Amino acid sequence: LWPWLLASSGLAALVQLVTLPFFPDSPSYLLIQKGNEEACRKAIRKLWGEGDHQAEIDDIMKEKGAMASTKTLRVLEVIKERSLRWQLYFLMTVMTTLQLCGINAIYFYSFEVFHTAKFEEYLIPYVSLGIGLCECLSSILCSTLIDRFGRKVLLWGGYTLMCSVLALLTMTLSLQHRFFWMHYFSVILIFLFVVFYGSGP
Repeated sequence: LWPWLLASSGLAALVQLVTLPFFPDSPSYLLIQKGNEEACRKAIRKLWGEGDHQAEIDDIMKEKGAMASTKTLRVLEVIKERSLRWQLYFLMTVMTTLQLCGINAIYFYSFEVFHTAKFEEYLIPYVSLGIGLCECLSSILCSTLIDRFGRKVLLWGGYTLMCSVLALLTMTLSLQHRFFWMHYFSVILIFLFVVFYGSGP
């Protein structure tokens, strides 16, 4: 079954490959990059239907003017630029915490936790698949929550809940030989961690 599951992602890529030529180019790309206003109007009509779309074209023209007056910086220039320093620190912090948050360890050791929880050998791959499905669903949920609460709240809340879950998971894994029900609690915590990861960071 696993080869078929892996191959299924190729089906989505094939559908995209076949249908992509029929999609219109981005209106902003046609106007800003190509400088072709007529093709831009045609793409807008194809995307949004007939009507007066002059307001949208004016917005794209303003964006083009703003881009023309903005200097493109090289990587070293971005690092040296004082006005961008805090944004750079923030991005580096977010990306570093994302890499070191523990999600890779959870995925790596989940099989062992499920095995210790006395799951049948043939069921463990499906439980692992459930973890991936949880992450996918929580990412979809995140797209609705981000408009309501904002990125900052989701980042703080997600990392706080993930830290709490990891602390509890460390405790349950340490006590799993004393209490039989700790194995199942560890499994629940793994699913919770993945949900908080998907809906937060």
